[in-house]
Amino acid sequence: MTRVLILCTHNSARSQMAEALTRAATQRLGLDLDVQSAGTEATRVKDDAKTVMQEIGLSLEGHTSKTLYDVPDPQNFDYVVTVCDSAAEACPVYPGKTTRRHYPFVDPSGGSLDRWREVRDQLGHQFDAFVQALKDGQPAPASYEDSPAVNAQ
Repeated sequence: MTRVLILCTHNSARSQMAEALTRAATQRLGLDLDVQSAGTEATRVKDDAKTVMQEIGLSLEGHTSKTLYDVPDPQNFDYVVTVCDSAAEACPVYPGKTTRRHYPFVDPSGGSLDRWREVRDQLGHQFDAFVQALKDGQPAPASYEDSPAVNAQ
């Protein structure tokens, strides 16, 4: 089974939403992925993230903010995807078999619910393209800009 880690700074918003969206895409496309999210430090899952995900039928209830060392087998991932610049800089070195991707998204924290929805939708497009590429046996998009689903918007 392919293992995917989505990494952000606090594991409180973008990585949590991306985890739920990626799991939904894998279910929709019939792909068997083990998807985890973590932060370089742990805080709590933000209420606005829960709200905008619930609007599209995905629940973050029961999700907790965790660090890389709280996920099972933290050094054994096929893909590590960072969704913010500080996590990309703080991301530990992974063995040669791990493919790293960096898809930076604006931090919606402190913004309106419309800002949260915009980031949620961008994450959805990006991680749909990510999962579709894996299903098709293609390399995951190298960047946000290289994603066919994003360019089709």
